[in-house]
Amino acid sequence: MRTDIFARLDREPEPPKIEIPRMSRTRLALFGGTSAFYAAIVVAVLASTWLVSLDWKLMLFRPYEQWPEQHAFLDYFVVLGQRGPTAVMVAAWLGWRSWRQHTLRPLLALGAALLMLNLSVGAVKIGLGRLGPHYATEIGSAEMFAGGDIFPSGHTANAVVTWGILAYLATTPRARRYLSALSAVVSLGVGLTTVYLGTHWLSDVLLGWAAGLLVLLALPWCEPLIGRAEVWILGLRDRWRSRRVLTPSRPVAAGGPRPGLVPQRDPVPQPEGGAPHEPVAVTGTTTRPSGSAATTRTATHTSPRAHAMRSERSPVTPTGSRRPPHSRPVAGG
Repeated sequence: MRTDIFARLDREPEPPKIEIPRMSRTRLALFGGTSAFYAAIVVAVLASTWLVSLDWKLMLFRPYEQWPEQHAFLDYFVVLGQRGPTAVMVAAWLGWRSWRQHTLRPLLALGAALLMLNLSVGAVKIGLGRLGPHYATEIGSAEMFAGGDIFPSGHTANAVVTWGILAYLATTPRARRYLSALSAVVSLGVGLTTVYLGTHWLSDVLLGWAAGLLVLLALPWCEPLIGRAEVWILGLRDRWRSRRVLTPSRPVAAGGPRPGLVPQRDPVPQPEGGAPHEPVAVTGTTTRPSGSAATTRTATHTSPRAHAMRSERSPVTPTGSRRPPHSRPVAGG
């Protein structure tokens, strides 16, 4: 057994016993508090309260003009909240986890989280239709129901879910604490970066944090469905493998003829004149001692009749003219 650090990269001999999170009372309390916070943000923006005024103050402050030296770095950092690149990176890591632990749960949990995120955030974005800071038309307005799609912030919510799923799937308490801190720092940084770049209002970011956290808190309700999906997929894989099993072929003795091949015989020379060979009797005498006397046995072997070659066969059509007997003579002949 390997004891070095690279042994952690080897595939485990059997699936480990992983404790699946359940919807505990603490999680239910967090889910209820986050839902209330989510609703309060939506109401505050719809009513154009002090939160909308704060949005405009930050927008008119233009942070990207106050600290322009940070602009280049933050342009790359905000990619950690884009759904495409982050989903590919996290799916690659969880795919290796699935292979190592003989389970599809990490990938299925990621798929369920992204599906819930797209449905919930996308529906609110389209339904509220808020315009972003760069497209605002009236100072002090909430810019709601104007055909936009930035409320809540998709970058922020995606950062919470994509990096938070790593902490959700952690197998040890220590790893869960470290990954939770990492996902919190990344999601906070991505949200504030969008405010710095002027692509989102501050209220968009607050609602994005709440939307992503609600998805993570609701994942235990999806665990039974994830378990059934894993059983169905693995069963489908086993059935597909069984159909690919080929029927084993019969072994062939060494030196024997292969199946499908007919042994060839050497042609027997034919006498001149085209007459076929007749069976030739070969007589031999075998003497075997039997006590004091000798026993003599005569054996006759008949060689099989060989087929005549095409050039040695007799013609089957009569010789002479092939003209019909009643044909008309050629004119002038």
